[in-house]
Amino acid sequence: MTDSSQHQPTGPADRLLCQRAIDGDEQAFQVLVRRYLPLMRAYALRLTGSAADADDALQETLLQAWQKLDTLQNPSKVKSWLMTLTGRKCIDLIRARAKNLPLEDQQHLPSTEPTPETQALISTDMQKLTEVLRKLPEQQQRIWLMREFGGSSYQEIAGALNITTASVRGQLARARVKLLEGMEGK
Repeated sequence: MTDSSQHQPTGPADRLLCQRAIDGDEQAFQVLVRRYLPLMRAYALRLTGSAADADDALQETLLQAWQKLDTLQNPSKVKSWLMTLTGRKCIDLIRARAKNLPLEDQQHLPSTEPTPETQALISTDMQKLTEVLRKLPEQQQRIWLMREFGGSSYQEIAGALNITTASVRGQLARARVKLLEGMEGK
């Protein structure tokens, strides 16, 4: 109960700011950005693992948010909407980078692994994981990335994706099974 009461004061303010931004008020949008950018950046950084990639994803997220703000059906849920957009942009960026990064470049990435053999195994495993992850339905990909890389709780994921926590748990379980099967070559 205390968690919801902590978030209540921003709901009406968010709704008002969002409505003003939809009407073209750039200052209202800037207030929303200042309010949620630290949270969005932390989330993007956890998902991408790189400050530069996180900043790239955020730049695209904010541009899309400004352009698509009028499509937001519930302005009081602007935080969840912004976090969802951030997650999607990060996933897009991760997919694009994984697809375009040659194996020899992956081997030159900074590593804490002690031997080249271990590094090669990890690189191969990451390629396989990326390949298997791409085969999952988009929502399962988002849920898995938000939980495993983003460290989001079931409730946070449910709120961001506008689904129930039971759905999050079920889809996460299915994603994990498919990922394990794919990694084992089944």
